[in-house]
Amino acid sequence: MKKSVFFGAMTVASLAAGVAAAGTLDDVKARGKLNCGVTTGLVGFAAPDANGEWQGFDVGVCRAIAAAVLGDPKAVEFVPTTGKTRFTALASGEIDVLARNTTWTFSRDVDLKFEFAGVNYYDGQGFMVPKALGVSSAKELDGATVCIQTGTTTELNLADFFRTNNISYEPVPIETNAEAQPLYLEGACDVYTTDASGLAATRAAFENPGDHVVLPEIISKEPLGPLVRHGDNEWGDVVRWTLNALIAAEEVGITSANIAELGAAAGNNPEINRILGTEGTLGEMLGLSADWAKNAIMAGGNYAEIFEKNIGENTPIGLSRGLNAQWTDGGLLYVPPFR
Repeated sequence: MKKSVFFGAMTVASLAAGVAAAGTLDDVKARGKLNCGVTTGLVGFAAPDANGEWQGFDVGVCRAIAAAVLGDPKAVEFVPTTGKTRFTALASGEIDVLARNTTWTFSRDVDLKFEFAGVNYYDGQGFMVPKALGVSSAKELDGATVCIQTGTTTELNLADFFRTNNISYEPVPIETNAEAQPLYLEGACDVYTTDASGLAATRAAFENPGDHVVLPEIISKEPLGPLVRHGDNEWGDVVRWTLNALIAAEEVGITSANIAELGAAAGNNPEINRILGTEGTLGEMLGLSADWAKNAIMAGGNYAEIFEKNIGENTPIGLSRGLNAQWTDGGLLYVPPFR
């Protein structure tokens, strides 16, 4: 569900270099629609609902970008991608941005020629097992069969962990989360490993979630976030500052409930005024309207609202904020100032 490694590195890099020169911001404006790469389906993060409408935490980022650029959060074409296909889709120009719980790594940034716009979820890789297996630690998994998505950093982290702990495993390769679920439930693999957030989302979809446990070990750092092609700096700025606007809105107290009132006229908080476009020329600097950030925040609320609606503690996914709390609350969310 997340991350690829060196798959087609040379091809991906050369594609990205060529497409970036086109100027994605102008392309999106001319097209009147944002092409956003998402996962093939992970409830809480990106999946179609019963009406075929895409919903989720990553979907919220896509809709915010569309609202910032086009003034319409529904002006998005969602393009499902797998761990193997996502980078080629971005490099070739099939998608404008990839918002698919993808880990920011050195090789993706440098070798594959992509630009990460920031982190929208700080995660780490974990393990899920049936409670009946009687295992309480990942270090007890010697000889286990493990469902693992190919073309991902998960694959490499798994090998590192078992090698470090001098234990063995048998990989069961899978392409998508949807493919993993029945295999795991049918016992084709003893263990499913991916980002801890993905495990929570997968477990929540089971008929009997209580029959499965996520083991305590977190074996990696997985900073997940949206990415664009190298060399398209104007577009990278738009995506980066749209994400920053959602996070900053929570910090300064802008919500979907009060944004209309706060944005109606300049108030006495200069930072809020600059974010909402009632003061300064930040929108003009980005090549967008003055109310770009206001539109982005109105699309689905601030960062906290998007989090709580899709993956928070009151949803079936049930994730606490943890590292994804604001820096003022002991978390890692900290964005540069709007000035």
